[in-house]
Amino acid sequence: MKLCMIGARGHSGYVTGVLPSLPDVHLTAICAGDGAEPLVLRRLTGSFHPQEYPDWREMLDRESPDVLSVDGPFESHAEMCVEALQRDIHVFCEKPIALSLEDLEHIERTYAGSRGKLISMTALRYDECFFTAHKLASSGVIGETMLIQTRKSYKLGKRPDFYKKRGSYGGTISWVGSHAIDWILWFSGSEFASVSATQTTRNNRDHGELEVACQCQFTMKNGVLAQASLDFLRPDSAPTHGDDRIRVVGTRGIIEVAEGEVTLIDRQGKQKLDQLCKPELEIFPSFIASIKGEGGCLTDAAETFALTRACLMAQQAADEHKIIAF
Repeated sequence: MKLCMIGARGHSGYVTGVLPSLPDVHLTAICAGDGAEPLVLRRLTGSFHPQEYPDWREMLDRESPDVLSVDGPFESHAEMCVEALQRDIHVFCEKPIALSLEDLEHIERTYAGSRGKLISMTALRYDECFFTAHKLASSGVIGETMLIQTRKSYKLGKRPDFYKKRGSYGGTISWVGSHAIDWILWFSGSEFASVSATQTTRNNRDHGELEVACQCQFTMKNGVLAQASLDFLRPDSAPTHGDDRIRVVGTRGIIEVAEGEVTLIDRQGKQKLDQLCKPELEIFPSFIASIKGEGGCLTDAAETFALTRACLMAQQAADEHKIIAF
């Protein structure tokens, strides 16, 4: 398979980190994408010696790749996805795949007529702790899921200028919240029914329009109540850059992921799980396997679209101070 890459603003390392284990996937070309800084992309891909293009459309024209990694400017994701899908290229896209509902609908329409597959880079489904917790919850050990609480907390640091404007950033709910909202979709096993949300830019250390804290509350169609707490308020002195957590409450028990550990409370009491489960493949290799018909991903295009829509509608709910039905 011929692979091309656009940009390295987010999680392109999900691709480059596993390429040595994919001998039938060949990185032939890269492009920073719409004037984005190419240095990070060059550093990630230098050992593979790809051709570098100044224009991503020219790259697609000349290379005709089978697979495209999209991780350029956030506001260009939708345009790049549409162009690739129109050419029947499989797309592995940084989240969110679109910054507006109109752009998302354009991708969906294009996907319906394309032979290309598409997923977003929601790799935390492949994290050992979250994968183990999901396997436990799905087994019924905590009974029927009733309540889900998620948390994503990051250090703010000094962010590039594109974070300071909604038009180029997309909003903290879509960027930081996408993983937490994806856990809600995954663990609930249900579609979204409604959302309310709130957010603030107060004390964002001169980061313009960047929302430094957000709260989202979802009701799922199966009745599960869910919350996503999102912030850039993690202290600089914290031992890790991020703090990822989930609490899944069922009728017979509770599963929690926090600080790299999985805890189960059931009829036998409380226990920390020492043996964690691990997916057979990481996210990009599993995407390649699904393209080849040799396996499936932990996510798919339908869930990618549902997640993106949930993020955008939560952002709208926060902007408009109202509850929005899906």
